Amino acid sequence: MRGTSEERFWAKVGPHTDSKVCWIWLAGFRQSRGLKYGVFGTYKGHGVYAHRFAYELLVGPIPKGMTIDHVKTRGCTNTLCVNPSHLEPVTRKENILRGMGVSALNARKTHCKRGHLFDEVNTYRYKSGRKCRACKRLGV
Repeated sequence: MRGTSEERFWAKVGPHTDSKVCWIWLAGFRQSRGLKYGVFGTYKGHGVYAHRFAYELLVGPIPKGMTIDHVKTRGCTNTLCVNPSHLEPVTRKENILRGMGVSALNARKTHCKRGHLFDEVNTYRYKSGRKCRACKRLGV
């Protein structure tokens, strides 16, 4: 299909008139850690993530060092969505912590597995995580 990059891009997006619903990428994708991300082939000969292309096209440049997150609080958990109102530039760390991976799930825990509160007094922090001081005193 010929045309500008913008025309080619929009031809591969499902209905995209309602900013409240996901605009689904219908063309090729890449799978990463079980998630599918839309990929758009530009005239420059390489593929870019479709949600990043849409964000830059409709909102503007993605700030240096930031990644684009599909924002769950805006109703979007679909990685094939290219609706810029569902996207937000965040740090890589913030993106990971908003997700459902092991790091994110552990970071959201408020208590250890024995029910002790993770707070400033009871939490021992180390390079890759945290431990419960009460459990450590009990030798468990």
